[in-house]
Amino acid sequence: MIKSKFAKVLVLLLSLVLIMGAFTGCVKKKEENIDDKSEINNNESNITGTIYPLEVEDDFGNKVTIENEPKRIVSLAPSHTEILFAIGLGERVVGVSNYCDYPEEAKNKEKVGDSFNVNVEKIIELSPDLVIQYGQGKEEVNKRLKEAGIKVLSYEPESIDDVINLIDELGKITNSGRAAKMTIVDMMTKRDFVLSRVAGKKKVKVFYEVWDQPLMAAGPGSFIDELINLAGGENIAKDAQGKYPQFDLEQLIERNPDVYLTAKDREDKTVDSIKARIGYENINAIKNDRVYILDPNIISRPGPRIVDGLELIARKIHPEAFK
Repeated sequence: MIKSKFAKVLVLLLSLVLIMGAFTGCVKKKEENIDDKSEINNNESNITGTIYPLEVEDDFGNKVTIENEPKRIVSLAPSHTEILFAIGLGERVVGVSNYCDYPEEAKNKEKVGDSFNVNVEKIIELSPDLVIQYGQGKEEVNKRLKEAGIKVLSYEPESIDDVINLIDELGKITNSGRAAKMTIVDMMTKRDFVLSRVAGKKKVKVFYEVWDQPLMAAGPGSFIDELINLAGGENIAKDAQGKYPQFDLEQLIERNPDVYLTAKDREDKTVDSIKARIGYENINAIKNDRVYILDPNIISRPGPRIVDGLELIARKIHPEAFK
């Protein structure tokens, strides 16, 4: 049993890992998904500019009226920042979180803290007309921003469809509908390419390590769980309790994954250090040299590059499909 003090430290560390990837929690799902790129292409000529004022409801049921086209935007999540740049709004982004490092231009934007410590004064100083955050955010921060007359929208996509819907919505909010549609088509094209390559392939047993002390997995309903399934894998933690559950070593050995995936969340995590762990020597992924450490910014950020993460995972699970 984890003692209270250790548990608090663990939660903090895990939260930092997940925030850098931005892929945790429960959200209010959109009822409609954009799932047909041909429909987007057919309707592209009919895309019109946004008419303001525009009433928007975010993932948490907050209704906000956007009076005019947003010209100064602060993003409090790396994934949201990537979306804004992808749809051509880089010049409008005036502030980002400490973890926003892609594209390269995002590194030069004013930093306004992170989810643990939002610099409200700095945000207000930047005079944005819109702040976009990941998750519900802190109640006190939200209150102060709203009192300053700043619109706040909260989103927390947890699937590729959620990301596509968010891109579409941000396109409408910012009067960038055409660029948003083009980004969506590119994503769907990449997704469909990957799905076509792994179609009909035998499912491969996969384990994704979220954390190692204690061992934690990507469970059912998590972003990684979806990517594994789409990539032609079978998540051995698919029946675990929760999205990021603790996973016993005995259970890992018993279920014997053929592929072992994790992210480079710290410098001392290497393929060799994973292989050297006590009890791991009889796992198929270890014996067959199928342990892969992936770029966390690509596989765990719910933004436009998530389809690149899908392809990356698919290539590790079914390398033969991409030859």
